[in-house]
Amino acid sequence: MRRVVVTGLGLVTPLGVGVQHAWKRLLAGESGVVSLIGRNGDPRFAELPSTVGAVVPQGNANEGGWNAIEWIEKGDDRRMANFTQYAIGAAEQALRDAEWKPTLDEQKERTGVCVGSGIGAFDDTVNATAAYEKGGYRKVSPLLVPRILINMAAGHITMKYGFRGPNHAASTACTTGAHSIGDAARFIMFGDADVMVAGGTESCIHPLAMGGFARARSLATEFNDRPAEASRPFDRDRCGFVIGEGAGAVVLEEYEHAKARGARVYGELLGYGLSADAHHMTAPPSDGSGAHLSMRRALNHAKLPASQIDYINAHATSTPLGDAAENQAIKALMLGKDGKQSASEVNVSSCKGAVGHLLGAAGAVEAIFSIMALHEGVLPPTINLHNPGDPAEDFDCNYIPNQAQEKEVRAVLTNSFGFGGTNASLMFGKVDV
Repeated sequence: MRRVVVTGLGLVTPLGVGVQHAWKRLLAGESGVVSLIGRNGDPRFAELPSTVGAVVPQGNANEGGWNAIEWIEKGDDRRMANFTQYAIGAAEQALRDAEWKPTLDEQKERTGVCVGSGIGAFDDTVNATAAYEKGGYRKVSPLLVPRILINMAAGHITMKYGFRGPNHAASTACTTGAHSIGDAARFIMFGDADVMVAGGTESCIHPLAMGGFARARSLATEFNDRPAEASRPFDRDRCGFVIGEGAGAVVLEEYEHAKARGARVYGELLGYGLSADAHHMTAPPSDGSGAHLSMRRALNHAKLPASQIDYINAHATSTPLGDAAENQAIKALMLGKDGKQSASEVNVSSCKGAVGHLLGAAGAVEAIFSIMALHEGVLPPTINLHNPGDPAEDFDCNYIPNQAQEKEVRAVLTNSFGFGGTNASLMFGKVDV
């Protein structure tokens, strides 16, 4: 089987645009969660039970802000929904970072894209529906369908760079980003491509989307007056997730191909595991059995024992049930016969305290944070974690509370789980030549 390595990274997040901007703020324990009251002049945000969100900051890219005209051609904003624009920005960063600029036809034919989204162009759909109800089909933009299709983020990236390899888009709710990276790696492993741009993107902070999540009792509602404290994975006062937006993209490359061109390598994708809960539309089984299965399959793919995992980047969204189930799954995996000796040796954190839940982009963004932990030997903190629980005796791992920790890291595991009971785990490791 062909080996797959990571040679480029790109981020558009609530902590900033650009890997270094976001990573620096993440390690500093900062939060990208803000109040949504008054956002875009829309009074409906104030009427929601949850009025907080993790929003990509506007501004100059050199300062970590987002300005679409720095990433897309003039006029393309009409053709591209916001989630596609974010994907273009993240992909451009990753390709620059990888220094991959193919010019030959054979190179472009061996380069593909796998970028998905969970919800996609929510604003466009809502606005088009309102226009149709008011004025009929003539009021609907001819660009509506090309803007809202989930695969358009991937499609526009292929068109911008002329890549003619696999053109693929996963849409598996909050597991999308992880599935996209894992699927892209398999395209390389099985010889369909030598290089893949892979990741996830999302931009659906809208009163209607939030209303749906609120009605499902998924959102944090107890910290509207303290937005930065609202997302608190593993903490006993957690009360729901905070909706976020952004994109993450990686350049994956066949090992010998990367080596031949002298590319800088962040790490190797060692394992990819998938599973289904087969349990409930929105809730995991309390024992985390589906999560355990995806992690175990990633380990089996990597041919590594659990004892060799130095850090787990948890999906942990700050929901009471979800965090508890994942914690059970992690402990079952890591304290098994091939695992650690004690829970205190299990290093696990969730970045969602800082960036909220980026839905379809979460798996890609958090994979990049995991790769950075591997590359730099620093474990990102779980912010807002003051009292692990509930019950406290079940939450006895090292959750990297509130402050980053330096540690030699050779293998990391990152989890993503989604509505419909879909799970994915990715394992990255140092490259052994």
